[in-house]
Amino acid sequence: MTKRDPVLRTMPSPADINANGHIFGGWVLSQMDIAGGIIATRAAKGAVATVAIEAMEFITPILLHDLISVYAAVERRGRTSLAIRIDVAATRTGVDVPVTSGLFTFVALDENARPRPLPPETDQS
Repeated sequence: MTKRDPVLRTMPSPADINANGHIFGGWVLSQMDIAGGIIATRAAKGAVATVAIEAMEFITPILLHDLISVYAAVERRGRTSLAIRIDVAATRTGVDVPVTSGLFTFVALDENARPRPLPPETDQS
């Protein structure tokens, strides 16, 4: 994982723990979707919707007191869609540990919630 600014930083709460003492996978998936949506909305210059998640990999569990950093960047652009690479690291005892990674696809939406073409690419996605 390269050094870059996280799109989102958060800490799980006790309500997010499963029976094994780890954080629910759905909780981290939700955080990833939020971060990916932020990047996709900027790049699409408007509303987007998540349409697919592929290549999701849980590397190591997230623990209760971990500080979670979610990193996201556009990996591919289509006519109406964006593939966003999302990586999550947990900071525990001062060390960043990669915990999960995935590729999320978002589609740009028009005012009728139908796919619309992406605007031309700019340097500020």
